[in-house]
Amino acid sequence: MWIYLGLLAALFIGLHNLCKKHAVQGNEVFPVLLGTVSSGFIFIAGFYIMSKFYPNYAAANGYQFQSISWQTHGFIFIKSAIMASSWILAYQALKHLPITIVTPIRSAGPFFTFIGAILIYNENPNALQWIGFFLIIFSMLLYSRVGKKEGIHFKRNKYIFAIIAATFLGASSGLYDKFLIQSLELNPQTLQFWFCFYTILILLVILGFTWFPYKHKRKAFKMKWSIPMVGILLQAADYFYFKALQDPEALIMLLSAIKRSQIIIAVVIGGLVFKEKNKRQKLVPLTGVLIGVFLILMSSD
Repeated sequence: MWIYLGLLAALFIGLHNLCKKHAVQGNEVFPVLLGTVSSGFIFIAGFYIMSKFYPNYAAANGYQFQSISWQTHGFIFIKSAIMASSWILAYQALKHLPITIVTPIRSAGPFFTFIGAILIYNENPNALQWIGFFLIIFSMLLYSRVGKKEGIHFKRNKYIFAIIAATFLGASSGLYDKFLIQSLELNPQTLQFWFCFYTILILLVILGFTWFPYKHKRKAFKMKWSIPMVGILLQAADYFYFKALQDPEALIMLLSAIKRSQIIIAVVIGGLVFKEKNKRQKLVPLTGVLIGVFLILMSSD
């Protein structure tokens, strides 16, 4: 069951990435990020308020919110700090790079998660998992060759380094999620609510120095329909991902890889919507990524 929940998360992440690309085009990155997180928070806050007024109904429908200690709040704040850093780097990269370059690099995230799962959680890989993960990494190298045709030199482009750092931080957050969900026994909606709350506080501090004081930056910001959609779609993806992670048998290394099947939406549909170049050449390494993900899925049988 957790595998299917992971695939649902991948679907919403793919749609989320398309909306995110639209939201940052010609726009100020930090306020877009604040708008997306705030939209997601408002969405889940509706369920939070309903659970307070109608607790029995909330419990019957599976969205009751837990009371947590200050120590647990601290653990959630750490996750917010990690993901705020990851998103800031990723949004900057997404604004300046094609989505068909950014998304495949992000797909290397499972490799970092894979290593962490072995070292931290002692998850045991088999031969197919090793082959699948290294196939994904090799496919990323092929993407770098395609990127050079679009004037993107991977060794000299700062946004490439930004998206790599964002990917590493995102993978670290994924490993941390297993601790929050399984060790601290947080349910998805409680984690989502407080995670969004603390992330908004962090972003408000950053924007207080980088955006709010500058009138020309405030004027440059454009409110788009895709901004709230990014937040809502991300909350949907996170909910299914956290639900999958609640299963004691769920392996974080496999869930991380399954989520990357959203690359189909980003590369195929995104390439058509945003009319990016070299779509056919990108299908070759895309196939490698998909085969790698397929091998990982096969290894779970």
